[in-house]
Amino acid sequence: MTYPPNGGAAPPGHPGAPTMPAVPPRAPQGGLPGPRGALGAPPSAPATPERRTAWAEGVDRLRAAATTEPGRLRIIGAVLAALVVAFGAVTAWQMTERSAAADDVLHSSQPLSASAADIYRSLADANTAASSGFLAGGQETKASRDRYEQDIRTAAAKLITAANSSQPGSPSAKTISKLNTLLPEYKGLVERARANNRQGYPLGGAYLRYANEKMQKEMLPAAQDLYQRENQRLSADYADAKPYPWAAIGLGVLALGGLVWAQHRNYQRTNRVLNQGLVAATAASTVVLLWLVVGHSVARAGLNESYDHGVRSLNVLHDARIASLNARGNENLTLVSRGAETKTLADGTTKDLYDYDFDQDMKALTKGLALAGDLADDKAGEQPVQAATANMKVWKTRHKDARAEDDRGEYQKALDLVIGGSAKVKPTGECFDGVDKNLALALTHEESEFQQAAGDGRDAMAGLPTGAAALAVLAAAGALLGIGRRLSEYR
Repeated sequence: MTYPPNGGAAPPGHPGAPTMPAVPPRAPQGGLPGPRGALGAPPSAPATPERRTAWAEGVDRLRAAATTEPGRLRIIGAVLAALVVAFGAVTAWQMTERSAAADDVLHSSQPLSASAADIYRSLADANTAASSGFLAGGQETKASRDRYEQDIRTAAAKLITAANSSQPGSPSAKTISKLNTLLPEYKGLVERARANNRQGYPLGGAYLRYANEKMQKEMLPAAQDLYQRENQRLSADYADAKPYPWAAIGLGVLALGGLVWAQHRNYQRTNRVLNQGLVAATAASTVVLLWLVVGHSVARAGLNESYDHGVRSLNVLHDARIASLNARGNENLTLVSRGAETKTLADGTTKDLYDYDFDQDMKALTKGLALAGDLADDKAGEQPVQAATANMKVWKTRHKDARAEDDRGEYQKALDLVIGGSAKVKPTGECFDGVDKNLALALTHEESEFQQAAGDGRDAMAGLPTGAAALAVLAAAGALLGIGRRLSEYR
């Protein structure tokens, strides 16, 4: 063997070079092996899983549950119970609203509408009685005076009732406040007219015309406005009470369809014809749906009848009675004014203003009585209207005779034909009293018919909201029990 000179070491790779022990590679910091070329670099953080919403997780659970028959049964049971409960809740809600509206028709809006009409009638009748008493002069009867005072008291009392039932700050409340202010002003003018008339002063006639102007241009229009507002409120209550509860009916049909489908599915999988729980749920839901449809249909029919043969007739009769009162007041004022107030007609001729208004009122009365006769649906309603029509015809004839006497200058004869005073002469006042009395009888009859029909309509919905809610709860329990019994077979 040859060694290098000077005792040096053999070069690497030489056969005679000594072998060095292998040095292991240095581990990266942290004691974990790292990738080549990245010795000592920190490891990367693990990826954070994406957060999911509760809805997405619930959908996943539902999808997983739907892959097994028990899971599907639980879903079916929950859906059926929810449908039945929703059906009962919506039925109770809609029928509660309609029942409350029907009760308002019977006990609130229609009575208030009638009270507003009574306010108008009382004011118009007071004006008529005042003019009749004025024409009698010092011979004013106690009956005429009492009638005037009674009308004023009735109007004041009805205004108090209407004020208590109106919303503060509403247009109706403002109208009532206005009438309460005008009423004592009118009464004061009438008393001044009477005082001057008893002493024979012509100023009495001027005061009475001023009182009539306040009544005709301020008080009666305000009373008419109040009457129309209450009628609008009545119409709104009818509109709330009569519509079919389509949302409840739709949910009922959907719930029944779901129950029938569930039983059919159960039959296909088990060959069992009946599931007691589902049958009970179906029966309860059917009862609620039939009760809803039939009950509301009967209620709707009753409300329609109360409107067609009650409210419409009442409105026409109220208008006819008001026309007769206005006609009587204008007939009296024709004699009070003695031509002081005139109106120029379209053909250029002039006519006494109050006599012209009388003719317009009689046209309205004639039309109203004809319509009331058409609306009357039985003898009890027809007879007083026919009697009022007969009295009106005689009234027209006697009024024509009175105007003829007045035009000839026979004022006393004309006065006797209007207010009486001679045993041989039948005054127009008798005809007016006959019209007013018979219209009052017709109003009483139609009012009773309205109350009967509206009461029947309201009663047809009685108990439906509570009964529907209770039966819906029983139906939901039956559905859950029926599905639960099927689930027990998998345990």
